[in-house]
Amino acid sequence: MIEPRPMMQRDRASTALGMVVELDEPGRSEVSMTIREDMLNGFDIAHGGLVFALADTAFAIACNEGEFVTVAAGADITFLKQVHAGRRLTASAVQRARSGRTGLCDVTVTDETGEVVAEFRGRSVTTARRLPR
Repeated sequence: MIEPRPMMQRDRASTALGMVVELDEPGRSEVSMTIREDMLNGFDIAHGGLVFALADTAFAIACNEGEFVTVAAGADITFLKQVHAGRRLTASAVQRARSGRTGLCDVTVTDETGEVVAEFRGRSVTTARRLPR
């Protein structure tokens, strides 16, 4: 675990879900989370929205590398494998492109065995608001 930057220190949602920032580099990040019992849906598998939240957090870290706040303009996710309680997921994000105020970022979510659980593609837009310090 690394010391999170200010934007993540204030991220109450990611903290409540138990997310841990493992890597934070310009254009790249890794965030992990253990699936708890209270994160399961009615079929006893991880709720897709929570897998999405993990990928979205990695996306946010990877695309916020400048001095201005970058937010999601849209995102898509493909779920590839069911996840059960006790599994540790890792979302690995890579910024693929940035042009002007827009960007594109891919996130792969894997379980602790390295199997791909989901693939996420996020589209970002940089605002005129300065990043918190």
